[in-house]
Amino acid sequence: MKKLIFWTAVVFLGIQFIPIDRENKAVNKQDNFVDIHKTPDQIKTILKNACYDCHSNETKYPNYAYIAPISWAVKDHINEGRKYLNFSEWGSYNNDLKKNAIEKTISSVRDLQMPLPSYISYHPEANLTTKQRKELDNYFNNLQPK
Repeated sequence: MKKLIFWTAVVFLGIQFIPIDRENKAVNKQDNFVDIHKTPDQIKTILKNACYDCHSNETKYPNYAYIAPISWAVKDHINEGRKYLNFSEWGSYNNDLKKNAIEKTISSVRDLQMPLPSYISYHPEANLTTKQRKELDNYFNNLQPK
């Protein structure tokens, strides 16, 4: 039993030296969603609290994101979120991609799919109220071409 505990500790300590990239790309105001759309402060705050850690280049890594293997899962989740929607790179999207992203955002917010419950459990400020969800819904609906 002592050997098992010893080797488990050695492996756990060893994996701490396998780094992940936590560096955020610089945000260009010409591509940044909130700058392009002159997003009101109220909506900007909601987006930053509930969406930006996974869907922008402005991720704030929590303390637990520095401990492997949790750090690997966090980074994978962030990469996945940015792949589907990155508010920091909005200006580089074509019109079809923008339209699709807005539709999916509206749907995800309405259906309580976003923010993820697992994210909310560690980030209570991301737990959107019904009013905040309605505000986001209205805001994104108004961005859709008529």
